[in-house]
Amino acid sequence: MNAKAPVFHTLGCRLNAYETEAMREMSAAAGVQGAVIVNTCAVTGEAVRKARQEIRKLRRDNPNAKLIVTGCAAQTEPETFRAMDEVDLVLGNTEKMNPATWQSLPADFIGETEKVRVNDIMSVRETAEHLIDGFGTRSRAYVQVQNGCDHRCTFCIIPFGRGNSRSVPAGVVVDQIKRLVDRGYNEVVLTGVDMTSWGADLPNEPKLGDLVMRILKLVPDLPRLRISSIDSIEVDPNLMQAIATEPRLMPHLHLSLQHGDDLILKRMKRRHLRDDAIAFCEEARRLRPDITFGADIIAGFPTETDPHFENSLRLVDDCDLTWLHVFPYSPRRGTPAARMPQVDGPTIKARAKHLREAGDAAVIRHLSKQRGRVHEVLLENPRMGRTKHFAEVTFDEDQDVGAVVTADITGHDTRRLLGVVAKSPRQMQSHG
Repeated sequence: MNAKAPVFHTLGCRLNAYETEAMREMSAAAGVQGAVIVNTCAVTGEAVRKARQEIRKLRRDNPNAKLIVTGCAAQTEPETFRAMDEVDLVLGNTEKMNPATWQSLPADFIGETEKVRVNDIMSVRETAEHLIDGFGTRSRAYVQVQNGCDHRCTFCIIPFGRGNSRSVPAGVVVDQIKRLVDRGYNEVVLTGVDMTSWGADLPNEPKLGDLVMRILKLVPDLPRLRISSIDSIEVDPNLMQAIATEPRLMPHLHLSLQHGDDLILKRMKRRHLRDDAIAFCEEARRLRPDITFGADIIAGFPTETDPHFENSLRLVDDCDLTWLHVFPYSPRRGTPAARMPQVDGPTIKARAKHLREAGDAAVIRHLSKQRGRVHEVLLENPRMGRTKHFAEVTFDEDQDVGAVVTADITGHDTRRLLGVVAKSPRQMQSHG
């Protein structure tokens, strides 16, 4: 690789991964060289701390590069990064997706410029529509269908990093997926900040289920379609129909649940109650008996008592959750939750640990049930891939990255399934 080509480091969500690839193409087209670009996350205070830590490390490793910081943390805390001597340029989330931004940077030397280019994200009304040809990883491709969020959960800073909800038109999404399938990708993941709000700002206000059905109809050569995190209370009938009838829609959903106690959910300003989450999981499982669920759950939200926490813990069993993403609560300046009575740090840490242990036990239960079964596995690296249900499978022999292989499951190691390739029905085409 050209030593002067831009180097990208992505932190945070799948939407960031998609946007990194768009920046990679825009910066290459503009001839940007000698730069290190950090695409940051702001979902928690810890995420911002890790971003600062990564920036200092990258400066040590690349003393002569121009270091650019962008992403949600740059959008919400531009002054934090302006104050870092390691940083040469801070770009907001709108600016990073604008080709003109990259075209303004000279090819060999970024030169003297204003250090911070961050505008009001709330003034943005459209989502940048970039058709990208490939990804750094050959296993799966991420496609942005939506950005921003109109809701104001009391703990969340993300709307101030992403702006209000904007949808990518269905035709643009379908064209993007066709391009990626033509390049040989066997799995596409739809990404967004508030996925189930897709379509509310488009003519006739279509729903996410309409988009999913359209993709599966118009891109018949796409083997696997996956949906990233969704808000179960907003799932529409067509999405439920797709879950029930479309085998190419992966039987794995990651749910934005956040808590299992009704009072805490109200204080979070969530739109669902505990019973709503349980009812959704029961209905989805009735329609697709093999479906698995992941979930985001916050431990130690302000005012959370032991009984409140126990309700979250019981949600793992009540919803039959498998893949937990546990967030120890950390206050984000400017959010209503930061002004509520806080739970002490050691208690938050202990509750997060307890949730993670429950999640680990759920994973083991799921893996144990797979022994002796056959799964189609998408290879992420030569010796590891994922089932349709998102379980990792390891192999003793190298396989083709990006291929979908049929594997006999022989056991597990408490974290991953162990597999032996039976046959290879689909081999990934070259990415050129």
